[in-house]
Amino acid sequence: METSYAAVSRWQFDLVWALFEFHLERLEPADFLWEPTDLCWTLRRDGSGAWQPDWADTEPDPIPVPTIGWLSWHIGWWWTVTIDHLAGQRAHERTEIAWPGPESAVEWLRELRTRYLTALENADLTAPAAFPWPDDPEKTVAHTVAWAHAELMKNAAEIGQLRLLRAASSQSSQES
Repeated sequence: METSYAAVSRWQFDLVWALFEFHLERLEPADFLWEPTDLCWTLRRDGSGAWQPDWADTEPDPIPVPTIGWLSWHIGWWWTVTIDHLAGQRAHERTEIAWPGPESAVEWLRELRTRYLTALENADLTAPAAFPWPDDPEKTVAHTVAWAHAELMKNAAEIGQLRLLRAASSQSSQES
């Protein structure tokens, strides 16, 4: 029995999303901005009330620990740009990605999932792709899709670990 790459790719995405959904269902608004250490990247309101992510064009050393909020914004950024590329649209700039805040972040991620699945259904996986490899002409849309799934799995694991750490630290402080 031969299975198409599109079918395997969709199966892989559904598996990764199920693992992510386990944590999304359990996130509380207070989880998003919890800082597990002093050296964190998070989101902060600017003068207009919009959420702005901590950012550096050159990765600092040591690398700050991202909050769940920062990670959810990061997913929204790379996923929006991936959807743009899959749909053949102008790619959004990082600064154009507006995080909706802790009360709406889960819904926003689920909406991005729906948009991604539509773009994935319509994508030609054999077509050349420059994103996220602008200098590698041998990469295809299938490579982009595989990268997006790996990136989602990595970010989902990071969010899950932070959620578990916050829950464990809250529990231990209550027992003390």
